[in-house]
Amino acid sequence: MGEQRADDQVPEQTPGTVRAAGALAALEGLIGVIIAIVLVVQGATGGGHSAGEVYGTAAWFVILAGAVLAAGIGLYRGRRWGRAIAVIAQILLLPVAWYMLSSHRYDLGIPVGLGALVTLGLLFAPASTEWMARGYDATA
Repeated sequence: MGEQRADDQVPEQTPGTVRAAGALAALEGLIGVIIAIVLVVQGATGGGHSAGEVYGTAAWFVILAGAVLAAGIGLYRGRRWGRAIAVIAQILLLPVAWYMLSSHRYDLGIPVGLGALVTLGLLFAPASTEWMARGYDATA
């Protein structure tokens, strides 16, 4: 076993960029879970689509949005495992935003696109990448 460094005894401070990215990712996940709840309510009240379509879409939203919500909370609390999920979610949201913009849904496309870009910027900020790299430091 390697020696512990003196700074290992002190709890590591999570950078503000990571916490902010976690908060944004958690917000995105929460919005997705809310969309799933709305879909279930629509399916139960017969919103014009088949129940299989509505419930299947709701399940998809719960799985993906739940993972993003958990990752955001994890990042906010200083857990490194949430970063990969949050990065992938942002990369997937960029084409969604582009589709919304090309469909003239600027009211949806602009916030989704900006949110994804800001979150990616925060996740790849120097303080964030240094914090992430410290979790893999094998020189101790």
